[in-house]
Amino acid sequence: MATYFFSSPVDVDVKLEGEEIRKQIESKGEKDRPVSCPVYYDGESVSGQVTVRVRDGKRTTHEGIKVEFVGNIELFYDRGHHQEFLSLSQELASPGELRQAQTFEFMFKNVEKQYESYLGINVKLRYFIRVTISRRMSDVVKERDIWVHSFRMPPDSNNSIKMEVGIEDCLHIEFEYNKSKYHLKDVIVGKIYFLLVRIKIKHMELSIIRRETTGSPPNQYNESETITKFEIMDGAPVRGETIPIRLFLGGFDLTPTFRDVNKKFSTRYYLNLVLIDEENRRYFKQQEITVFRIPEN
Repeated sequence: MATYFFSSPVDVDVKLEGEEIRKQIESKGEKDRPVSCPVYYDGESVSGQVTVRVRDGKRTTHEGIKVEFVGNIELFYDRGHHQEFLSLSQELASPGELRQAQTFEFMFKNVEKQYESYLGINVKLRYFIRVTISRRMSDVVKERDIWVHSFRMPPDSNNSIKMEVGIEDCLHIEFEYNKSKYHLKDVIVGKIYFLLVRIKIKHMELSIIRRETTGSPPNQYNESETITKFEIMDGAPVRGETIPIRLFLGGFDLTPTFRDVNKKFSTRYYLNLVLIDEENRRYFKQQEITVFRIPEN
């Protein structure tokens, strides 16, 4: 939104080329207001028009108009400090006078967008168009967000996950997931085998946990949130029993796995298997999985 120290003498509107036919993502703007952002991909050009309208028919002088394409990372615990990893600039008008509405074309051609947009608990990675009208008293600034998605090729190797968990002479189970790497619309298929059961298990649940790590030591913050949790067994299992697992990822708000993005943050996903006994003691085993984005059909 425009930033005014005094009442702005102009209105600025940014229209992106072809935005009405692009996929839209709902994000949060200033004061957590919902904002609809068109989706772009790495290497795509970003173009459009900037329209500047003079208010009340009054003319106004300026010291130049420029448009920028910016990518930055904001850490919420360090508000006000934005790490820009991408900054491109074009001059739209040299110093002069505005007497009536004017429209300027802009194009940032074949822009490399190396990271995917992300809005997390403690961090926001955003791309936006910023228009600045330089004025002696106070600049007029307008920002317009876009959303960036990045595709990754499916991994060549994608081994299944097999693990054992147990308490000596009390409990011994094996669990298996069909893969260790999943795309955003994938299905997790697995099995749980009970080899030894000498404690009374009340129920068992599986959850997907997203863990966000921001900053670096000593100012490093870890936040975990449970994306989904569901019960996969109710009642006591017996030795030799097998519990099937089938979890469709498409219904959840997942992002790809992000590892050490610009040395600022990481986002990882874990499958968390929890057994609860009749005395409400909890036994759990956590396993990291990799999530990636593939082109949509």
